[in-house]
Amino acid sequence: MITIFDYGAGNLRSVQNTLDEIGATYEVVNDAASLEAAEKVILPGVGHYGQLLRSLDALAVRETMIAKIKSGVPFLGICLGLQALFESSEEAPEERGLAIFPGAVRRFDNTARVPHMGWNQLELVKPSKLLAGLPDQPHVYFANSYYVPVVPQTAAICNYSVPFTAVLESGNIYGGQCHPEKSGPLGLAIMRNFLTC
Repeated sequence: MITIFDYGAGNLRSVQNTLDEIGATYEVVNDAASLEAAEKVILPGVGHYGQLLRSLDALAVRETMIAKIKSGVPFLGICLGLQALFESSEEAPEERGLAIFPGAVRRFDNTARVPHMGWNQLELVKPSKLLAGLPDQPHVYFANSYYVPVVPQTAAICNYSVPFTAVLESGNIYGGQCHPEKSGPLGLAIMRNFLTC
């Protein structure tokens, strides 16, 4: 059973539609007790970094989310759900992230058109469970003005004025700056791969 965490602004319907299409069982929750019982967690993200973190605090789930991730339960962060894993973001410098990984989320500089919106190519930089079985350099969908720089946990990069983390993997932790729920058949394959993680 997959647990989708609803913090009030995530792209829930698209994620649910994708899971329905691949026959996955899931529940949508927004409280600490339900999160504590989760076997797999998806944290979708659409909106603002500060809003997401403030919502987790308002729902009193920050520490439960961190503990759940550190416990070894498979976790998938999508877009802001990936960015929240880091210490901070230039989008909301006053808000502290979940700090699972060190570092800050950056804004594309003024040489790039923002938001980065549409289909772009992934370049695999290390073996990836999420991308297993996908074609080389697949095209997936993005919608982001901020990005995670390339870090040791980066599994695939995308180039958009700078190379940035498009897919992250570290143990039980998976993240995509891309949106698998908006990426057609390749996105379905990514979500199927998460089911086996």
